Amino acid sequence: MDSSSGFLFVACQVGAEPALKAELATQWPDFRFAYSRPGFVTFKLPPDHKLPADFDLHAVFARAYGFSLGKVSGHDPQSCALAAVRLAQDCGMNFDRLHVWQRDPRAPGDHGFEPGETPAAAEARAALLKLCAAKVIADEVATDDSAHSAAAPPVHDSPTEELPGEEPTSHPSSVAAASLHRTFGPALLEATLPGQLVLDCIVVDPNQWWIGYHRASAVPSRWPGGLPGITRPERMISRAYLKLEEALRWSRMPVQSGDQCAEIGSAPGGASQALLSHGLQVLGIDPADMDPRILGHDNFTHFKMRGADVRRKEFRDVRWLMADINVAPSYTLDTVEAILSHAQVNVRGMLLTLKFLEWKLADELPAYIARVKSWGFADVRVRQLAHNRQEVCLAALRERNLRKGSRRPS
Repeated sequence: MDSSSGFLFVACQVGAEPALKAELATQWPDFRFAYSRPGFVTFKLPPDHKLPADFDLHAVFARAYGFSLGKVSGHDPQSCALAAVRLAQDCGMNFDRLHVWQRDPRAPGDHGFEPGETPAAAEARAALLKLCAAKVIADEVATDDSAHSAAAPPVHDSPTEELPGEEPTSHPSSVAAASLHRTFGPALLEATLPGQLVLDCIVVDPNQWWIGYHRASAVPSRWPGGLPGITRPERMISRAYLKLEEALRWSRMPVQSGDQCAEIGSAPGGASQALLSHGLQVLGIDPADMDPRILGHDNFTHFKMRGADVRRKEFRDVRWLMADINVAPSYTLDTVEAILSHAQVNVRGMLLTLKFLEWKLADELPAYIARVKSWGFADVRVRQLAHNRQEVCLAALRERNLRKGSRRPS
């Protein structure tokens, strides 16, 4: 199915907008920037784009994206939901799933914020579901033209336009509710499967939603807003737990219980906590102290030193290599390459965090990727995870069986 929409929406991390725009300017020079809020950007597409609903944006910094149907607004979630239903009805598509999510209010880790479910998104979802479940009484089915005209029409703003005020819808429409029920059927909130058509509802500002759609394909496209919905353990050691758990889910790295992995930059132990929860044997490498709960785990061994100082023979049984150290990407890659170049080391896959101490280092991503591929890793993917900060996750596997999930540069 080709899209008739003339606009694309893209969600990203707050602060990553310039990197995203630069990436799209290179990958898609015909896309024209249209509208921006922190963490949410739209682009005007060329009239003859003919992009399918499941097209790959090939963008490291795009957390979620799809075709935009426009924005709706109202004085409360109920009126926004009604306008959204009418917009979905007017596009004439039959959707399989509904994704409702809110753009990030701030960067991950800022004042304790972590991307995920929010009260505003939950309230928006509840309002849409209430309409979906509404019963249509025969004497209420007649279309109320005056009420229909109150629904907020699709609007795509230029970068300089202010968001216009719009009259909110005053009461629900049973016709629109019936349409939503017929459009979605009974399973709109079940797990999204590849190939299903998803209606996206993004809470961009209070009482202002953007509506769009995409066809699920890559792993993150099956998560509302590209968010994996990770449940924190009762006593999470650090937010590195969230990063590592998301990296495993996104990359589909085929780790198995009992496998040995090495983690460079392991202190205080958040990522090790995630690895141990998967049954892995973990070599933690860091000169700093580990959390006592990790040190006391039977499957954890601590090398209290830098990665460069660990004897290479310690890595001979390591199948998975993780690295998250607070240095420039080139230094991380130097450390990893020195380990991999040893004859006794046979690492099958890696998850490497590449930190951008300044955003311009993102321009070097193609060179970093080429360097990793030169070490014999056939499949290399890069994504700015929802729980990353000013950094990206690079997943590399020697065999070409990483699941589809993000950019695979040529």
